Amino acid sequence: MEIGILISFLFFLGIFAGVGLASMRVKEDTTDDYLVAGRGMHPALAALSAVSTWNSGYMFIGAVGFTYVMGYNVIWMAIASTLGQLIAWAWLYKFIQKEGQARSVRSLSSLVAEKSGAPEAKLAAILSVLFLSIYAAAQLTSGGKALFVMLGWDELVGILIGFVLVVAYCYAGGIRASIWTDAVQSCVMIVGTMILCWIALGDVGGFSGLNAGLLSQDPALTSLMPPNLMFGFSMWVLAFFLGGLAVAGQPQVVSRIMTLDSDSDRKQAMVWFFVWQTPFIVLITFIGLASRVLFTSTDFDPELGLPMLAMDTMPAIGIGMILASIFAATMSTADSQVLACTAAITDDIKPEWREDHKTTKIVTLVVAAFATAISVGGLYIPGGDSVFKLVVLAVYGLGSIFVPLLIIRWMGYKPDSTHSIAMMISAFSAVIVWSILPSIMGWKSVSAADGIFPSVPGMGAAFATHFAFCWFRSDSPDNPFGRFAMPSRKVATWGAVILLAVVGGMEGSYQKFAPGAHSVNRDSSGYQLNYSVIQNIQSETVNIADGETYQSTFEV
Repeated sequence: MEIGILISFLFFLGIFAGVGLASMRVKEDTTDDYLVAGRGMHPALAALSAVSTWNSGYMFIGAVGFTYVMGYNVIWMAIASTLGQLIAWAWLYKFIQKEGQARSVRSLSSLVAEKSGAPEAKLAAILSVLFLSIYAAAQLTSGGKALFVMLGWDELVGILIGFVLVVAYCYAGGIRASIWTDAVQSCVMIVGTMILCWIALGDVGGFSGLNAGLLSQDPALTSLMPPNLMFGFSMWVLAFFLGGLAVAGQPQVVSRIMTLDSDSDRKQAMVWFFVWQTPFIVLITFIGLASRVLFTSTDFDPELGLPMLAMDTMPAIGIGMILASIFAATMSTADSQVLACTAAITDDIKPEWREDHKTTKIVTLVVAAFATAISVGGLYIPGGDSVFKLVVLAVYGLGSIFVPLLIIRWMGYKPDSTHSIAMMISAFSAVIVWSILPSIMGWKSVSAADGIFPSVPGMGAAFATHFAFCWFRSDSPDNPFGRFAMPSRKVATWGAVILLAVVGGMEGSYQKFAPGAHSVNRDSSGYQLNYSVIQNIQSETVNIADGETYQSTFEV
């Protein structure tokens, strides 16, 4: 069967690679075509590419693992994240596209400054390269894990193959090669996950069998409320919402928006994006739940749920198709992230390289090698090969750095270099401290599934710095809301009351319905005590005199 899987894998991977290499026929040897495809991409292609790039290895590997661990309550991640993405597409992407075309910028780091190469643009570019390299490393790790499970190849081999493909994609046609390949992958991804989900649900006995299987393992898996949250339900959901909003802070996704020609194209792309992504999220969720029922070993790696499920339930051609989809999606996403790093370096860190096409390609090669080194190094660090952890750190790190600055600029606020740099440093520091300090100090992680992801402290620190500078720094404009007027005391009071009511309602519902939450029975005047009785029978023999004995039996 392994030969059949290998043949199928190479066949589908060859199709994906062929589509990307075909872009060489229409490319132009300019850095503008290399990084933003001449700003003439079709909305459907840009949207399908955004779906593939935004989800990629995270959805195939990381999200399946998170669903495996959390159960039904993962629905809050899907809902809150989708809502955040919708807001990003409707308002922030409109601003990004308008500013990008007006100023002819090709990198997200240039958008958070008044001009390319400004001090704040340089810092944003450096932080972009750092987090995008981590993100690209997560994609290479995803591909390595998929090859390890399905073909038995060492993860290191998969990572190195991925490096070669990433460089080939970049050199073949730049971002156009990535977008074309992504569009084909999105089609194969949706078909493959539909087939796999159908087979998996059949194996677990349908929806009723799925529910019964989860219930038999742990009733908390079938609850819509997660158990034992460290910071409450409202903060937990807010972190997912901000994670969705963070899509506007992902340079590799924003680059797709920059390839569009008009606002009408952006609106069409937004429809394509959500029509394609929503069913994909639903299918992946059921695959994650089914893998929890089918793979119950205590040493099972949750992130291997999808490839293991494909191995156990699909024929060789289907396994090869799924493997090729995972591998190609992760590689083209890594390619997009490497190109985004290239744009940040050539446009902001070293602007003199902006129009040097040969140097731009050398930068691409160096960045790809750096991301590969991170991925390989993660294999030898405990927990360093967790795709979910790597993606969470990168996504929320980038989102915390860029989204607050994009929001205040969308509102018409014009921060100077000091103001912008302070916001970025605050966000970066908060994300790093929140994510890494507990493990260094030997404390319980606060960014795990029962804590809150770093989007809340990261963006919170950035906005806190913004308001502090507005109120206490003379060189920063006083009104933190830009072109919008400061709310009156009455409006602010009512807003606070409504916010507290919403938070109170969410926390009250959580305390009532969450697994493990305790409440007093309204019909009882006291507390309900649950206990169990264990029968214990003991026998004892006592010497009395002259060899006589007495035996007694006790039942407890």
